[in-house]
Amino acid sequence: MPPSLDASAVLAWCRLSLRALGRAREEIDAINVYPVADGDTGTNLYLTLESAAQAVEAVFDAHATAAAPAALPSLPEALRAMSHGALIGARGNSGTILAQLLRGMNEAVAAGAGEPVRIGAAELRAALRTAAASAYEAVARPVEGTMLTVAVGAAEAADAAAGGVEDVVRAAYEGARAALAATPEQLGVLRRAGVVDAGGLGLVAVLGALADAVTGDSAFPSASASASADRLSGTDFRAGHPPRDEEDLCPDDAEPGGPAFEVIFLLEAADPAVATLRTRLDALGDSLVVVGGDGLWHVHVHVDDVGAAIEAGIEAGRPYRIRVTHFADQTRQPAVAGIPRAERAHRAVVAVVRGDGLAALCARAGATVVAVRPGEQPASGEIAAAIRRAHAHEVVLLPNDRDLRHAAGAAVEQARADGVRVALIPTRSAVQGLAALAVHEPSRRFDEDVVAMTSAAGATRYGELAVAEHRSWTMAGVCQAGDVLGLIDGDVAVIGADLTTTATALLDRMLASGGELVTLILGADAPADLATTVDTHIRGAHLAVDTLIYEGGQRSCPLLIGVE
Repeated sequence: MPPSLDASAVLAWCRLSLRALGRAREEIDAINVYPVADGDTGTNLYLTLESAAQAVEAVFDAHATAAAPAALPSLPEALRAMSHGALIGARGNSGTILAQLLRGMNEAVAAGAGEPVRIGAAELRAALRTAAASAYEAVARPVEGTMLTVAVGAAEAADAAAGGVEDVVRAAYEGARAALAATPEQLGVLRRAGVVDAGGLGLVAVLGALADAVTGDSAFPSASASASADRLSGTDFRAGHPPRDEEDLCPDDAEPGGPAFEVIFLLEAADPAVATLRTRLDALGDSLVVVGGDGLWHVHVHVDDVGAAIEAGIEAGRPYRIRVTHFADQTRQPAVAGIPRAERAHRAVVAVVRGDGLAALCARAGATVVAVRPGEQPASGEIAAAIRRAHAHEVVLLPNDRDLRHAAGAAVEQARADGVRVALIPTRSAVQGLAALAVHEPSRRFDEDVVAMTSAAGATRYGELAVAEHRSWTMAGVCQAGDVLGLIDGDVAVIGADLTTTATALLDRMLASGGELVTLILGADAPADLATTVDTHIRGAHLAVDTLIYEGGQRSCPLLIGVE
């Protein structure tokens, strides 16, 4: 059977794209000058693709555990997962456009009859055409010389290619490379900087991975080997090369003094409301991209008035996962005019936490915080981005969740590949992370500091309260839906009827083997009197035990407990 695009190829495409973007991320970040020189395009593309890959992996895992484990998902299932994962995890302008490109491919395949196992050359050409067209439609004011131009170059080259799927993916990749090489001639800001478009470079990496997945040929040049325009086209676009004359400057170039904030959110809304939202946001700022459909949308815009942008989203539907970035906090400052780049710190701590109170507490202790949104797990790329943001030669990572073991390990490997010395302390709860932070001493040798922090975390037993969602067997017996569970080191130790009595019973169990300090971290939904009642019980029943109480704000559980 001739090569084709099927679900297994989609899975391989995701994995190869992550590998390619991981290798090229720093170089793509370094040439990011349009629309804002905030140096994060490579990182945003990586995080977007990581979310897409996780969704595809989940679909394959679901089929593997089904009654017929040999069955694979259909191609539309795999593409739907990839498209949806990219939509909900899209980061930045480039990530949002990539999400729409994937959505366009998915829509083109879904428009065919049934659930095809695979598609051939004609269907792939149509999918690439639809992807490029839908991306243009999603951008309020399309600009040539950007990622959009590269997408069109790939689609046009694929359309002109004769032969099978192998020929189409090879042509798409080469068409994207040719279009990328021309971007400095189309956008003056790129020409003045002596670089190609960063988003376009990332798209070349993704299309190279697609060609690799379909053909099995890993000989496609990596994106990092093509980062400068002179390597791509033979034209001299060295850094700092000036434009030929003032007419070279494109009217759509980004102007200095543009909007100060990037606003991104997911939106549940009907199509007519989104059309109105586009008009409102387009009047408020620039770089507007709205992608999605079927009631779920991803909105990206650059504005000065953050409140007005979010209000527009509220009027259109239900915005959530709102992210606001101040460009002044991200834009790179060149080492010119006597202003040096910021020096790396000697050592930093990165902590993954849930809840605004915990985030503020760790930040006050000097940690770089990865704030986890309710109901979500951070991806390894998000943790790795925080390690880079810490800007230190040595970093101690506190995941504070036993379920983050693999993601934290992958983030450490990414950071080490960047030349950062990283130690992962396997903290399984936020209370262990706080214990480690309390003994952190940057003036010590790195190994000594890590040992001290690891010892403090290991000496802290942790417990938590949770509410059972359904009837289940536990280590403490059978629980019913609505019962309050008291867990010690992740195992159910107490089953109770209310939070207060369960908390005191759990503490009695934890303090039975001794303890000098109890840390209580209250969740967002904890009753107002819970901390006072528990503190009073400790003082009355356990002499010489001190208590620290913090407002954690976590929604995952009403109370976290640490015993040292």
